[in-house]
Amino acid sequence: MSERDVLRRQVCFALYSASRAATAAYRPLLDSLGLTYPQYLVLLVLWERDGATVRDLGEELELDSGTLSPLLKRMEAAGLLSRQRSSTDERRVEVRLTSTGAALQKQADAVPRQLADAAGLTEPELNELRATLIRLTAALRSSPAG
Repeated sequence: MSERDVLRRQVCFALYSASRAATAAYRPLLDSLGLTYPQYLVLLVLWERDGATVRDLGEELELDSGTLSPLLKRMEAAGLLSRQRSSTDERRVEVRLTSTGAALQKQADAVPRQLADAAGLTEPELNELRATLIRLTAALRSSPAG
């Protein structure tokens, strides 16, 4: 058995390769919107919960503050969102969409379908894949090794 065969049989490598391929497939779709993939993820959360705190965003996106803060700063500079201290608790920073950031939602609505088309998977296949990945993530996080 060659080393290449061993590598190709690893679930970790299949996940890694799929993640890189998906991110690369998103790139041209998001370039047309002027967004990076991490910016798109932030906007997905804010389109559902405008006014989320930085802490909420970090938990939802599984990003630490060292990664999230510069990302939000760049998005604020680009006019997509604003950050301000909560009027009720100055330790909390609320993140709100600007009109520009909110308007991108309509333009981005087609992105998931475009990615699904690029993947060549049906909607039921995508739903099954997502459910499997969610189960895998939960199981690995709850295992002693996770």
